[in-house]
Formats: sequence, structure tokens, C-alpha cells
Amino acid sequence: MLHPVVLSGGSGTRLWPLSRQNQPKQFLALVGERSLYQETILRANALPGVQPPVTVCSDDHRFMVGEQLQAIDVGSGGIVLEPMARNTAPAIALAALHVLESDPEATMLVMPADHLIEDEAAFQAAVATARGLGSEDWLVAFGIKPDYAETGYGYILRGEALGEGGYRIGRFVEKPDLATAEKYLAEGNYAWNSGMFLFGARKYLEELGRHAPEILAATRAAHAAASSDLDFIRVDADAFAANPSDSIDYAVMEKTDRAAVVPVSCGWSDIGSWSSLWAVAEHDADGNRNEGDVISIDTRDSLIKASERRMIATIGVDDLVIIDTPDATLVARKDRVQDVKAVVDALKAAGRNEHLFHRKVYRPWGSYDSIGVGERFQVKRIVVKPGAALSLQKHAHRAEHWVVVSGVAEVTCDDRVFNLHENESTFIPLGSVHRLRNHGTEPVELIEVQSGSYLGEDDIVRLEDVYGRS
Repeated sequence: MLHPVVLSGGSGTRLWPLSRQNQPKQFLALVGERSLYQETILRANALPGVQPPVTVCSDDHRFMVGEQLQAIDVGSGGIVLEPMARNTAPAIALAALHVLESDPEATMLVMPADHLIEDEAAFQAAVATARGLGSEDWLVAFGIKPDYAETGYGYILRGEALGEGGYRIGRFVEKPDLATAEKYLAEGNYAWNSGMFLFGARKYLEELGRHAPEILAATRAAHAAASSDLDFIRVDADAFAANPSDSIDYAVMEKTDRAAVVPVSCGWSDIGSWSSLWAVAEHDADGNRNEGDVISIDTRDSLIKASERRMIATIGVDDLVIIDTPDATLVARKDRVQDVKAVVDALKAAGRNEHLFHRKVYRPWGSYDSIGVGERFQVKRIVVKPGAALSLQKHAHRAEHWVVVSGVAEVTCDDRVFNLHENESTFIPLGSVHRLRNHGTEPVELIEVQSGSYLGEDDIVRLEDVYGRS
């Protein structure tokens, strides 16, 4: 059986300010109406003989993964939670141990969650070739046939042919300088390292034990002590923490004598920067990609994304990236967008949180948007999904006023439970045990005004929670 394994642990800092730690790029609809994660899942689901996909992600993103799978009506083969980031070699080992529980002969198709593939027929043909090699105990990397000299990717040198479409890997090459990349392109026997792989789960663990036994030992211990939490699989954090942070390339693929590559040209992009997103997007007659409320006058070859409530106008500019969100705006030349990480580093150094959270924050029950903040007060727009409920909770430092804008909210406040209708309001005193619930079929929207000496999100004591967060 073929088990797709989707690695969704990246933070996507190079696409700031749209991509942030609490909602990284794989969960954003950057190209089309579905997120990159959803497109990856659907691409895998279209393969013959495929099992439900396994996702490896961080604890912070678990509900987002569940919701996005539900939105495209795809069942899950397991959502495995990494207690902390330890790179791809341990993450893939966790997935291998998981799929072997139900399928002792499992073959794994490993894919990052944030890649774009435009030619799915070419991708499916490459997977078929790789499955043939995988059945012969080869560990197969997918190499993208380069069409220009790219310095941002690692390269794979083809070795001897292993049959139709497959080759032994000659060597892996780190990201080259421009002159070297141009040389590789001219020689024609190098491919970009896509980060996608196919191999038998048992064979991967065997090679991992041979070349990185400390990773296999730590991951086995973490998996052996795993527990189920709703739809999620939690491995032992202390055992997993003993893993060194290492990629599959360094830990296994560069050391094994069973490494193979299948070259493929499938319209692949890792969308690793705003310029690469501009390159794969549809453009107008002036080479612009405009999204949202944008007016472009004498503007060329630019990517402009306006936020929901603000218009962007440009006059007489070329080769710009302008990304607007409710709390941050990026303006950069297209040839400098690789330096966005420096902005994220500056935010971290300054102790700010614009790299961590959007103003609008998604929760398993819905979302909240901080629409106004001042000394001793904060105003939020809260949306509770049909059938959802916030945790039963209390606060030590703030009181809250709730005004329902639409829908009917069931309110618990200490020993009272009552309904709050449109244009009605209530007061939650400091220290009161309270909860919001939506029993209806439409979202409940309300305005919350917080007041108190401390308004941080960590001033929540959860007493009861249907999502296992108490």
C-alpha cells in the first residue's frame, strides 16, 4: 500500500507578513482557493492504491490540519504531533513507525506540505516509476529538472541508470553560486532536490538505524510511549527531545548505498519567496499580480496583495512586492525578498509578536480579531462556529463585556446559563467561570470588550474543554 506522508512543520518566515508562526504558508490559499496543504493532500489522494494521508505537524497547528482535511472531505491516516522541531529525519521516522502498525509492507510517499505542482500527470508518472524502484529497496528522491540556474536549491547529480526513468544518485550538492548553477544547467545531468521521497517504511528505518542510530532510538522510544488525544497522536516529548535535529538528506540519503533519483518536470515550486510566488502566478498585461482592492497606474512586474479593509494604489513603480495585512505591511524590491527573514529576526530581537500571530487568530471553535487595543482595554471581534464552544474558563486579571452582533449565543456565567440574542449584551465579572457556546446552524458573531490590569492570552484558566486543552 502507498501511504502519503505530508510534512507540515515549517514556519514559512520568507513569506512574512502573510505567513506567520501560528498560520504558516502551507495553510494559506496562495495560489487558487485551497491552501497548499490541501492541494498536497488532494494530489496524493488522486494516486492509485493510495491510503489515507498521514500528516506530521506541530501541536500548535493540529486543529488547523483537522479542519482543512474536513473542508476537502479527505479522511486522515493519522495526525502525528511533533513535540518540538527536529527536522525531517525524525519526523519521517515517526510516520514510518505509525504506518507500519497497520501495514507491515508500507511504502511511503513523503511530501512537504507547502509545495506547488502544476502538472499532476507528470507527477503521477514519476511516482509510478519511483514505486517500481521502491519495491526493489531503493530510497528514491524526486529531482526536478531545472529550467534556469537557481542558487536557492540543493542539487542532485545523476549516476548510473537503474531502469526506465530512475538513476543511482551520484552525489548531493549544496546550494551553489550562480556560476556553478549555470554549469550544472548546461551539463544537463543535475536536478533540483525537491524534498520529496518514496521508499519502504521498513527500509527507511533500517537505513536510519545504520547511519543515524541515535535518531532511530529516540524516535522509537517516543513512539512507543505515544497516546491518542482526540484525532491526534501525541508521542513522548522527553524521548523525542533526545533526537538531534537532522534532515533526511544528511542523516540517510547522503550515506546510504541505496539512494536513487527520479527526474521529473512537473511545474514544481517550493514557493520559497514572494518573487517565486509572483513567478507562478497569473499576471495582467503589465506583468502585475494584484489581489484585493488594488489600483495600479504605470506599474509593472509587481506583486501587490491588499488586506480586507484597505486599498493600495501604486504609481510609476516596477518590480515591487507589496504585501498588506491588518497589522503589518511589507514593501520590497523583488530581487531583495530573500531578505524578509532579516525583518523576522529584527521582530524577534525587539520582543515583538508580529512574526508569531496575525491580528486575526484561528481557534478550533472559530476565530477572534483584535480590532482595538489600549491601556487597560482590548476590543475583539469573536466568531464561534456552529456547534462549537469555547472552554469553560476564568480570568485572574480582566473582566469582559459581550455584545452579540448576529446569531444566538448560549452564555454560562458562574451558576447561570442563558441565551444572548442579536443586539443583547452581558457582563462577565473578573474571576467568574464562563463559557460561550453556539447551538445554532449559523456562526455567532459578537464584540468583546476586555478591561483589566493584564490582557494577555495566557490569563486563561481552562476548567473544561471539548478540544482537550484544559
